Amino acid sequence: MTTELAWFKSSYSSNDGPDCVEIAISQPAIHIRDSKNKDGSRLSFTGGAWSEFLEFTAGR
Repeated sequence: MTTELAWFKSSYSSNDGPDCVEIAISQPAIHIRDSKNKDGSRLSFTGGAWSEFLEFTAGR
């Protein structure tokens, strides 16, 4: 069975620029893709790894 992911634009993406990242959350992973290349490569992270990434980027 294939489950369709519900993608949404990351709050870190700009509304008018070329830097658009989309995120989809499914247990147990967080999926990331380039909104301009929806069929291209994707990254997947565990919830813990994603939380660590957000904490790291918030300090910058």
